[in-house]
Amino acid sequence: MTQRRSARDILTGLDADRRLAVLHGEDAAQPQGWDADPTPLTPRRLVPPFPVDALPPWVADMVLAVAEFTQTPLDLPGCLALAALSTAAGGRADLEIRPGWREPLNLYTVVAMLPGSRKSAVFAAMTAPLLEAERQLVEQARPRIAEAELARKVAVAEAERRTKQATTTRDRLDREEALASAAEASVEAEQLVVPPVPRLIADDVTTEAAASLFAEQGGRLAVLSAEGGIFSTLAGRYSSGVPNLEVFLKGHAGDLLRVDRKGRPAEHVEAPALTLGLALQPEVLTDIARMPGFRGRGLLARILYSLPENTVGRRRIGSPAVPSPIDRAYSSRLTRLVVTLAADHEPIRLRLGEEANQRVLDLERALEPRLDAHADLGHVTDWASKLTGATARIAGLLHLAELLPTSWPQPVDPRHVEAAARLGQYFLAHALAVFDRMGADPTIDDARAVLDWIARTGAEHFSRRDAFTGLSRARFRKVTDLSPALELLEAHGFIRLAAPSAPTGGRPSSPRWEVHPRAAEAAQAAQAAEVRR
Repeated sequence: MTQRRSARDILTGLDADRRLAVLHGEDAAQPQGWDADPTPLTPRRLVPPFPVDALPPWVADMVLAVAEFTQTPLDLPGCLALAALSTAAGGRADLEIRPGWREPLNLYTVVAMLPGSRKSAVFAAMTAPLLEAERQLVEQARPRIAEAELARKVAVAEAERRTKQATTTRDRLDREEALASAAEASVEAEQLVVPPVPRLIADDVTTEAAASLFAEQGGRLAVLSAEGGIFSTLAGRYSSGVPNLEVFLKGHAGDLLRVDRKGRPAEHVEAPALTLGLALQPEVLTDIARMPGFRGRGLLARILYSLPENTVGRRRIGSPAVPSPIDRAYSSRLTRLVVTLAADHEPIRLRLGEEANQRVLDLERALEPRLDAHADLGHVTDWASKLTGATARIAGLLHLAELLPTSWPQPVDPRHVEAAARLGQYFLAHALAVFDRMGADPTIDDARAVLDWIARTGAEHFSRRDAFTGLSRARFRKVTDLSPALELLEAHGFIRLAAPSAPTGGRPSSPRWEVHPRAAEAAQAAQAAEVRR
């Protein structure tokens, strides 16, 4: 009778263990030392390009044309286009997602770009219609302002006349009556408010000045700056101590804001709507992240970030100007949008249709599990928990931008929610990259800069002086500043110290490093790798 063999015996007979080891490369001798590939540095996230086709055609055409003319990434004019729409609609419209949940239509956008990226030219092109709209609003307001100023002067003069009359009246009863009349006239004069000169945009203002302007303009203001504006100021001014962030926090959420103004009583803004459209250097984001209160109080969670690719050094010369029809269409549509919304004294209430509401519910259902502490968005729950609300705000802006004013009362279309969701996914990917950068070790960033220089120059060996000469002085101010980065690259196997040359009797030669044959390839692979948490 044949004895039944066990599964283990069958596998042993087939030499399964060795075959599996060969399949997985486990029996092969592992390369050691210089023969092994360099150990990658922490990889950078792969961020998607700006989905310009999610914007209404008249906006998308301008974004594409400005990006081509200035040779800048689509991200900058794209984010500024959203900030421009937010400037038009902020405080003028909101979106009711469902009963009890309304979102104002103002956004905070921040684009991190290096100096020399032609940010100012992009800002000028994308915000010019806002300045024209502001000019038209000022012209429309001038008669009302002049009338109110005249009425106030007359009322003040009448109050002064009655006060003087009361002081010259000798009869007690007549004096009491005259004083009551003078008090009444003074109250009436105080109640006559002269409308402020309309202002849509502030640039590089302090936090205090922004708060004052915010109150003066009834809680509607846009801070648009190509040089970082308020955030750069905050990063420098409050390097020690805690800044007052109330304007930023409540200006985004629409919560009641109290503004204390010098020489005048405190003012309360019931539904503030602040817009931020900023471009700043990446280092400013890192500085702000380390400051007390910025993340803990939720400011960083309110911002839609963009971290575009740096195109400086690879730009095409002589690119065509923005075509006049595209510029005219963008300017006229955006100006008309601002002026039309400003004419309504009460905010427009947008609402979702049933199908659009289902799209928002689908977004919420897909997002919620990812917010778990152990899920991929657990480390940015503060930011990601606001993603659905930000998506709804963008959908409302797309609705206003694409439809004629007579169609605004219609429910927001599902395609606007879907387009906004694509933009939301773009901002999510960039937010993850930004938060990675905020928590990054600066030595790793310096080591990447050296690796980029090696890949760019094709260096096979170099001295410390060679690297210092070829790298940015803004990053490495002294030759010795290179030491931590070089030590890290050596520890990861990208470079190694070359054998010293034979002594010649003079000064010892400065150390030189050999570059791993696959260093450039490994650096490029690390730069393109996407981190998956």
